[in-house]
Amino acid sequence: MDHFDKERRRFVGATALGVAIAHLGTAGTAAASPAEAAPRAGRPQGATSFARTASVKAGVLEVGYAEDGPANGTPVILLHGWPYDIHSYVDVAPILAAKGYRAIVPYLRGYGSTRFLSPDTPRNGQQAALASDVVAFMDALKIDKAIVAGFDWGARTANIVAALWPGRCKAMVSVSGYLIGSQALNEAPLPPKAELSWWYQFYFATDRGKAGYAKYTHDFARLIWEQASPKWRFDDATFQRSAQAFDNPDHVAISIDNYRWRLGLAHGERKYDALEAKLAKQPDITIPTITMEGDANGAPHPDPASYAKRFKGKYEHRLVPGGIGHNLPQEAPEAFAKAIVNVDRF
Repeated sequence: MDHFDKERRRFVGATALGVAIAHLGTAGTAAASPAEAAPRAGRPQGATSFARTASVKAGVLEVGYAEDGPANGTPVILLHGWPYDIHSYVDVAPILAAKGYRAIVPYLRGYGSTRFLSPDTPRNGQQAALASDVVAFMDALKIDKAIVAGFDWGARTANIVAALWPGRCKAMVSVSGYLIGSQALNEAPLPPKAELSWWYQFYFATDRGKAGYAKYTHDFARLIWEQASPKWRFDDATFQRSAQAFDNPDHVAISIDNYRWRLGLAHGERKYDALEAKLAKQPDITIPTITMEGDANGAPHPDPASYAKRFKGKYEHRLVPGGIGHNLPQEAPEAFAKAIVNVDRF
């Protein structure tokens, strides 16, 4: 799950349902209708597979991805988080395809069929590396500009692409808002209640935690799913479809490195230093954006009022009702797809 920075000090003790949501320019606060959200919160998802799957060499990776919709449709790149996979969008993709969009869902580094091209490439999970992967992926598919969307690690990655390469982004949908962080911001301790919600991050900082995650990867992921989406009644088959992605040979290394990097316990690669210096300044995002939050998100997430000022283009925040947790695209696919269609028309 994503982001560990100074913004978290502003939502300790609050819930997603109890926050005051800021307005920015002509943007407003909207609530997705219960019809878009609630039916998915209480039962397994409808789709179990994607229309097409493929892979492409992109940067340091061979990226595995799923795709749906016409080849000439507006590209929408859908980015998953930890510990999830492309099946977070298994119901979103066909909705978008039916509306003429080209929905593309890549496995992040360390997941599913994505593989490093060289055994010598560092298994680096820092934020700039994941964002650079997306730009390389777009280049490989000859996509000049796309709508980017995501949650958790995927939202942070979409944020970074939008902030550093705005010319490559038509618009963005981001669950939990602005998630760009830095090692410097993460140095500040949080109140105990906030620190408690990041228990796994501190566990991963130890050798015992790395060994534990390697030994109990699937059990660990299921526990996170349950904590992050306490009202989502997913079944065993739904979990197992995603859990297969964690059997990637680099999954544990990337996961551990990501969280250690945040705490300054992993140093990343020097080739990303310039990008991280820009991100440390908390750059604004200028493209049209809709941010979203589920009303039952059990994962750490910032108060929407704390990040609205970061979005300088047309902007709207939406609270999704119906017991929707952290994995918003899979729990409320209609609401998520609607946000993409709407932001495209901003």
